[in-house]
Amino acid sequence: MKTNHEIDYNIIGSEMQCVEIELDPQETVMAEPGAFMYMDEGIEMETIFGDGSAQQNTGFMSKLFSAGKRLLTGESMFMTAYTHTTSGKAKVAFASPYPGKIIPFDLSQYNGKIICQKDAFLCAAKGVSIGIEFQKKLGTGLFGGEGFIMQKLEGDGMAFCHAGGHIIRRTLRPGETLRVDTGCIVAYSQEVDYDIKYVGGVKNMFFGGEGIFFATLKGPGDVWLQTLPISRLASRVLAYGVGPRKEEGSILGGLGNIFDGDGV
Repeated sequence: MKTNHEIDYNIIGSEMQCVEIELDPQETVMAEPGAFMYMDEGIEMETIFGDGSAQQNTGFMSKLFSAGKRLLTGESMFMTAYTHTTSGKAKVAFASPYPGKIIPFDLSQYNGKIICQKDAFLCAAKGVSIGIEFQKKLGTGLFGGEGFIMQKLEGDGMAFCHAGGHIIRRTLRPGETLRVDTGCIVAYSQEVDYDIKYVGGVKNMFFGGEGIFFATLKGPGDVWLQTLPISRLASRVLAYGVGPRKEEGSILGGLGNIFDGDGV
């Protein structure tokens, strides 16, 4: 018997997706602050300290410790609970913060745990625990960057993550290894072994443009990858928004900026 609330859902859209959750009376879904899009009448929202899971019902200090760990992953100490308080069915929807896809996880199919990037979590059925997952290996801790501190989603209910661009799911066989840019990892099942490897080679270090470390994911298990990490998107936007255009000469670049309204 499941201990988390059982919810129905529908993912809407192709690039800028949202997930619509259908709640029965007294069912609750938890979401990150700022993810809310719309809800039917009869749903009440409440900001709570922590994630509302059973692990946090043991006292204030337990809630404080759990919420403090969430700060290390870049998330808020608070979450918002949406509860259907009337009869019949009611819907509430949550939207992705940037172009990409929403990934549904039925945690009961993954032995109760999925590990994901620290900014990937969107919403989940009440009872799902959102905690922190430290990579234990020294090399991962020193050089893992955004892949060192990750989130863990635990329980037997539905959880939803979002990612940039398109999603690729790979099922790794026992012993099969996949090399990945750390920013492209969205999530993986708990059986997967995660580590950081040195690329090697002077030319790769200075001229490769891809960094000098990459992640290795070793099976068995499932891996979800994104084609457009938000950090990569942000760096490209910043590069094009500051200074003259690299693809144009000084004269043409100046004229282009004038025609675009960027010059005077």
